[in-house]
Amino acid sequence: MTTLTTHKSSQRRLLIALAITSVFMLLQLVGAAYANSLAVYADAGHLFVHNSSLFIALIASTLAIKFGRTFSDGYRRLELSGGLINGTLYLLISCWILLQGAERLFGHEHHDEHEINTFVMSAVASLGFLFHGASAYVLYKGRKDSVNVYAVFLHTFFDLLSTIVTFVTSIVIHVTGWTIVDSLSSILISVFVLYTGSKLLYKCIKGLFFNGVRLPALKKIETALQGLEHIDNVHNLIVKSDNGQVVVGAHIVLKHQCTLEKHDEVCRFQIERVLKEQFDVNTSVLQIEASGCKHS
Repeated sequence: MTTLTTHKSSQRRLLIALAITSVFMLLQLVGAAYANSLAVYADAGHLFVHNSSLFIALIASTLAIKFGRTFSDGYRRLELSGGLINGTLYLLISCWILLQGAERLFGHEHHDEHEINTFVMSAVASLGFLFHGASAYVLYKGRKDSVNVYAVFLHTFFDLLSTIVTFVTSIVIHVTGWTIVDSLSSILISVFVLYTGSKLLYKCIKGLFFNGVRLPALKKIETALQGLEHIDNVHNLIVKSDNGQVVVGAHIVLKHQCTLEKHDEVCRFQIERVLKEQFDVNTSVLQIEASGCKHS
């Protein structure tokens, strides 16, 4: 499976997962209103940020397929910028839920009880388990093809655990009548969201502002290589960062005369010299093709 095919397959899986979780998020918001449960609201807020992360990732993925031929520095920065937005949403929503939970805990101490519909609460949690289970199944099958799909799969697995926490909370409230458990459960979920959001923000800020590796522009590399005497065409050009080093990959088509005279090693030497001298690139993966060779 080619990189582009794999990327499109991963994109389809993310789109299916987004559709499933978006439908459930709407049901969850309605259920939270009827159940009067802060824990369900907290879970819905967590799911909203999760869905927005998926949505932004899909936008970046679509732009990468349409406008780029590679996961270049621009795409990486677009992805990190989206993560920065999502991380901020994580923090805002988790802080709001924490404040609401603290307010209800304070009200509980002053005997200001609020009624919770545990039947609706448990029903929403049960539906959530089914929806998240379906989403996890779709993502699980493609987890080895994409790091992003694997990351979203892990996130979905934590969503499954969150629905279990909400379901157990509804049972405890139904049996004991301790509505304070709802506030404690919402705080527990919010602390997890706060922790996840903080990690995401740290990763994105570090990648955007403190990463010393800047990738050279694809167009400049392509123009420089295209100007070499032995080269007829350059395609599938890839520029990426690997362990702090810039790596360039490309398919190179020789000119017809150079193909006949077997200039592939001379061509490889020239390309490596240009990459080193003009772009300070020491590592490259090159596939030299004969003139007339068909490529995708």
